[in-house]
Amino acid sequence: MAGNTQVVVIGGGYAGVMAANRLTGRDDVTVTLVNPRPELVHRVRLHQLVGGTDDAVVAFQDVLAGGVRLVVDTATRIDAAGRGVTLASGGTLAYDYLIYAAGSVSAAPSVPGAAEFAYPAATLEEARRLRTALGAVPATAAVTVVGAGPAGIETAAELAEEGRRVTLVCGGVLGPYLHTRGRRSVAKWLARLGVTVVDGPDTTVTAVSRDAVRLADGREVPGEVTVWTAGFGVPDLAARSGLSVDAAGRLLTDETLTSVDDPRVLAAGDSAAPSGVPLRMSCLNATPLGARAADTVLSRLAGEEPDHLHQGLYAQCVSVGRGAGIYQFANRSDVAVWLHIGDGLGARIKELVCEGIPKHLSGEARKPGSYRLHRTPGGIAKRRQSLRAHRDEAPAAADRTA
Repeated sequence: MAGNTQVVVIGGGYAGVMAANRLTGRDDVTVTLVNPRPELVHRVRLHQLVGGTDDAVVAFQDVLAGGVRLVVDTATRIDAAGRGVTLASGGTLAYDYLIYAAGSVSAAPSVPGAAEFAYPAATLEEARRLRTALGAVPATAAVTVVGAGPAGIETAAELAEEGRRVTLVCGGVLGPYLHTRGRRSVAKWLARLGVTVVDGPDTTVTAVSRDAVRLADGREVPGEVTVWTAGFGVPDLAARSGLSVDAAGRLLTDETLTSVDDPRVLAAGDSAAPSGVPLRMSCLNATPLGARAADTVLSRLAGEEPDHLHQGLYAQCVSVGRGAGIYQFANRSDVAVWLHIGDGLGARIKELVCEGIPKHLSGEARKPGSYRLHRTPGGIAKRRQSLRAHRDEAPAAADRTA
């Protein structure tokens, strides 16, 4: 492509910042990052914001390459045919390539009363609102956390360490991703912190009121504040713009992270669904996907064939308060195995992970192309196996519904 190439990145999270920084490695590429906030939300610390031990933000000047133009605004529409992005302020941005890294948000709860009385905490604004709500009730007030994935476990533990009476309602098992051994480790530390864990097949929340949640088995769990961490969704920008998305609203791409509709549109992070088989929403996957999307653009500009997606490392890292945590190892199918690192060493590893993410981003800002974790050997065979299984399952599912 002759002349200067304009690349617009939508979303200034881990994936978007990594992609933007990496693209500055070419002098003939102009990069614009669109983000609704003037700072990076350090999402892996949002539970600490709720607990009052961190503000969960990082200044863009510390992680974003100087050559990236930051536009603090919200993208409201993508015009793929016209290669333009409409902004909430009324302006538009033209592009040669677009990287869609819109991230994820709290899933809209369908449970009666949840939208009115529960507090989600998946975004910076939600976490701040929850922190304010907690400050408005006595320290002795009962708090109910709904959802026992990493966000629920970490939030419950942080609030318990703050001295609050916390009940964690699992809606099933504690830590669904975790291996049984890892789950026992987490349960042990939650018990030490005084968290009451309500788990089992009939613990799904069926209704939320101002001062309690009702479970499927008829029980009511009282609480002056209800925290909702049950699931994530994605922004609907891609769907509203007429681009192909999966059932969850993630942008459908091929294995190079290129949109199935338009070769000039790519996706990275939680809002990407490569081949309809998306990776687990996590910081572990977001940053490598950002690098992979940028590499696809750079390969095309160089006249080369882009590499396909592969992921060679899977794990889950969860803190259980400030003094304990777990690093849960997994196989290349992203299924937890028996091996984990827990207790105090697990907490230290989690802290290293939290500290390491901005370092990866700032390192790429200083030296574009230096990040290489998305090129970790292995994972290709397992990815191909997953794709074959998905292709085999699609006709079977169609037959079942015919």
